[in-house]
Amino acid sequence: MSETNSAASAAEVAAPHRYTAAMAADVEARWQDFWDADGTYEAPNPSGDLAGDPSAVARPKKFIMDMFPYPSGAGLHVGHPLGYIATDVFARHQRMTGHNVLHTLGFDAFGLPAEQHAVATGTHPRVSTEEAMANMKRQLRRLGLGHDQRRSIATIDPEYYKWTQWIFLQIFNSWYDETAQKARPIAELVAQFESGERAVEGATRPWSELSAVERAEALGRYRLAYASDAPVNWSPGLGTVLANEEVTADGRSERGNFPVFKAKLRQWNMRITAYADRLLDDLDALDWPEAIKLQQRNWIGRSEGARVDFAVEGHTDAKVTVFTTRPDTLFGATYMVLAPEHGLIDSILPAEWPQGVKETWTGGAATPAEAVAAYRKQAQTKSDVERQTEHKNKTGVFSGAYAVNPVTGTRIPVFVADYVLMGYGTGAIMAVPGQDERDWEFAEAFSLPIIRTVRPPEGWEGEAFTGQGPAINSSNDEISLDGLEVAEAKARITQWLTERGIGEGTINFRLRDWLFSRQRYWGEPFPIVYDEDGVAHPLPESMLPLELPEVDDYSPRTFDPEDADSRPETPLSRNAEWVNVTLDLGDGPRRYRRETNTMPNWAGSCWYELRYLDPHNSEQLVAPDIERYWMGPRDGMPHGGVDLYVGGAEHAVLHLLYARFWSKVLFDLGHVSSAEPFHKLYNQGMIQAYVYRDARGFPVPAAEVEELPDGTFAYQGEPVRRELGKMGKSLKNAVTPDEIAAEYGADTLRLYEMAMGPLDVSRPWDTRAVVGQYRLLQRLWRNIVDESTGEVTVVDGEADVTVLRALHKAIDGVGQDMAALRFNTAIAKITELNNHLTKAGGPLTRGVAESLVLLVAPLAPHIAEELWRKLGHTDSVVHQDFPVADPAYVVDESVICVVQIKGKVKARLEVSPSISDDELEALALGDAGVVAALAGAGIRKVIVRAPKLVNIVPE
Repeated sequence: MSETNSAASAAEVAAPHRYTAAMAADVEARWQDFWDADGTYEAPNPSGDLAGDPSAVARPKKFIMDMFPYPSGAGLHVGHPLGYIATDVFARHQRMTGHNVLHTLGFDAFGLPAEQHAVATGTHPRVSTEEAMANMKRQLRRLGLGHDQRRSIATIDPEYYKWTQWIFLQIFNSWYDETAQKARPIAELVAQFESGERAVEGATRPWSELSAVERAEALGRYRLAYASDAPVNWSPGLGTVLANEEVTADGRSERGNFPVFKAKLRQWNMRITAYADRLLDDLDALDWPEAIKLQQRNWIGRSEGARVDFAVEGHTDAKVTVFTTRPDTLFGATYMVLAPEHGLIDSILPAEWPQGVKETWTGGAATPAEAVAAYRKQAQTKSDVERQTEHKNKTGVFSGAYAVNPVTGTRIPVFVADYVLMGYGTGAIMAVPGQDERDWEFAEAFSLPIIRTVRPPEGWEGEAFTGQGPAINSSNDEISLDGLEVAEAKARITQWLTERGIGEGTINFRLRDWLFSRQRYWGEPFPIVYDEDGVAHPLPESMLPLELPEVDDYSPRTFDPEDADSRPETPLSRNAEWVNVTLDLGDGPRRYRRETNTMPNWAGSCWYELRYLDPHNSEQLVAPDIERYWMGPRDGMPHGGVDLYVGGAEHAVLHLLYARFWSKVLFDLGHVSSAEPFHKLYNQGMIQAYVYRDARGFPVPAAEVEELPDGTFAYQGEPVRRELGKMGKSLKNAVTPDEIAAEYGADTLRLYEMAMGPLDVSRPWDTRAVVGQYRLLQRLWRNIVDESTGEVTVVDGEADVTVLRALHKAIDGVGQDMAALRFNTAIAKITELNNHLTKAGGPLTRGVAESLVLLVAPLAPHIAEELWRKLGHTDSVVHQDFPVADPAYVVDESVICVVQIKGKVKARLEVSPSISDDELEALALGDAGVVAALAGAGIRKVIVRAPKLVNIVPE
């Protein structure tokens, strides 16, 4: 036996009841079993299946949520639970301060990873997903998280996605009433069409004379969920289309890093743009990080300006409509640009190039159609970000068509260029090179005229001027803007355009409607069928859930990832028996064809907070009184919502924006009382880890890297370089919570993750530092339990004043830190208190010991529960009251006041915290050291900041 093992064995014999990893494992497993059996974390509802103790429901509520985890087959590494542990600590503290706390966790289980695994292995996505969920549940339980397991959900459960489909139908069967500024049932719009109260846009006949197809098309222009042919982000490598938010800046898919192209496909969309103003305005009342609010504001992109119509030469029925925030520069528009996807292009292309057209404008093509087709193919390969990147090499091609500037009457060429996007404004711009840098660059590249319409500073040459100044070169026979500043010039030209019917003031948004189709298998089926005329019909609620059928092949049609012209073939479309059905939708049995796209993986997470409230309700989305209790508006929360929502900042314009949209539609339709899903948002930081790379740049196993005496690192004798990055299996630096829990216990892991630094800041993982929190728990145990006998060592009686002062200061500070999510400083205060009690010597009094255990309970619940029982209690520590500080002990009996002369410290005085300015000044001036330092000099001024500072300014 080695000396080390002998010493360890001797220590175990001498202290058989010492807190060790083995004891921690035993204690933690026992209490986790107890909590499950006892229903310790079950939060009662005011009614329904989960109704409980009325006294509990009468307490103030606190709904605490983590962002939905995806059940990865790789399981958790220690970076994943950071937010889960934090919300658990906060939830435990809130229970102890008198709240009825709802805290649970489900799984966002649809999505590409499981489907790609199915394609590779033939394993059904449900099988691999459920295995991954079981493993993650085991790992999370090991951490002692206090979740109400009755409320846990998974988006792949048919009883869950029944209600996802139901919400889709509510959105499909709704329209946005601009007058009422809210969603209303589509039946009310139909009634307006039938009565003639509202004209049918684009129709020449009344509603009663329109065919079913014409009626469907008319309603599709209003529905909040609608299908349309539109330019989309098409990823052949994934076999699906993607939302703008799922495409990286370099034009590749966020998932899988495949090329993304622009293509025109018929897809389902959500009319989120109807809510743009409300999505913007309601941000002000939310308790969210300003950085996240700013991202949403920028993504929505509200801007005020004017719509201007340009006639197209030779086409009396065609016009190019642009949106501009600077209508005052209209006199400087010397050409126009259409996005390559613009629907007007093909109808205005001439058969041949106009006479005298510059060769640089044609791209070397024989005809305008050939030039535009080639340019479109080139533009397909670029992402929106690439197309808008500021660089000097502007590309484009002349369409062969000319428009007419409505204020100058000038004939101006119409170009097609990829620096204009269909996703902003109208997909067309009036180019004013004198006042826009990109237009200037394009004008120079294609030798186009440049006319300044705003006077630049003296000596300004060779580039666009984008600043403010008086208008110049801006007049015709009817209107003159010359000499006007921007605001007045904008108002005057907008009025002029409006009076002539060729423009009007308007507001534009960067936000585009939400692309809601995916050409995948592992997602929610749409509850939509099509009749023989292609008209979409919603399934009745009685037919929900529409479950996913079995298929033989989970993959979309195999594509060349680089082929922009390929088109999707969905897995569901190959199940003809499921696709083609006979249904009675109220007018007798008819043949229908099902929608073969599925919903995006964002659908299930748009509303999951509501299902947590009432998870077993088979009759309603959520009972109204239950929803009002947990999420309804109240003081400080005018839109209602979850009290605390914790997750990563990367979801700012994906999940968070989509969930807000769904919440507002449900609110408008009267299904919920909360117009916002999440009142307070907190973004936790990331646990990072060192990545070690060999000479080839490949990661090597971090656990096997050796640090050399000179501070460099080696793996198997070869030098490696170290860098800080993410933690993950692919980087060979992942540390699992199972490993740390086995070596030190779950309570130690919880303490370490919370003590690493502020919760909202990223921090590096260091396994060697975990032992510090392990020793804290050992000292805590030793302060209460005799390691030789296992008996508690506390005594009855009153603690001395010094101990009480340390205890109540800790209680005061820890309580404030817990409420503010400052868990690292709370742990520091607990450590300081525990060390103070250790150094004080002698057994702890019962009151001090119990307060210490209660302080620790939210952070290290297993050891706290064990010590609470050892102290003689028969009820769980989870629902005990958090200690309350006695103000008499929190205030110091005396503080040190610093006395300065000319900024230099000349004395330190011990004074009462309540001393007045006059008393402190007199005391300082009478101090012997101060008198000596002044040496008889007069005093010009005395600055007193009682009780801690006196600053004397001598003459």
